[in-house]
Amino acid sequence: MDYRRLWFEGGTYFFTVNLHQRHNNCLLTEHIDLLRHAVRQVKQVHPFIIHAWVVLPEHLHCIIELPQGDANFALRWRLIKLIFSRALPATEPCDSSRKKRGERGIWQRRYWEHLIRDQTDFNAHMDYVHFNPVKHGWVEQVSDWPYSTFHLLVKQGVYSVDWAGGGNDKLYTD
Repeated sequence: MDYRRLWFEGGTYFFTVNLHQRHNNCLLTEHIDLLRHAVRQVKQVHPFIIHAWVVLPEHLHCIIELPQGDANFALRWRLIKLIFSRALPATEPCDSSRKKRGERGIWQRRYWEHLIRDQTDFNAHMDYVHFNPVKHGWVEQVSDWPYSTFHLLVKQGVYSVDWAGGGNDKLYTD
């Protein structure tokens, strides 16, 4: 299959990154501090702005913005996955294809990326990221999920604490 990525210097991207084994796997939330450490380490060497981030037990979504003149999100994801994986003991099953490539059996090889096109697209993806724990049934209210930038954005006045708590709430506020 021929995967094509859209490389845009200074672009803002939405990502979905999954664990290899998604069923009954809480690896990301059980090791949230290791994931945060990996992201911080990569950010120090290869800067990016985090607009939104949510970590669920077996996958994550985020919106990040790359610096002007830089389109290399693939390097950042490779390093985040590598640093996180190396911090964990090797207990996961690993097939021969992964062993041959020197890979662990933690992450799916690919990830979904989408270049944000405009403010409407940005707002829709911001809402998608933050509503995801409710969508998957982990919590009933967005504010109940601890592994999300939602709480920071509430403090900044972007969202109200009861956003998406039922009814016809206005989603992302400009």
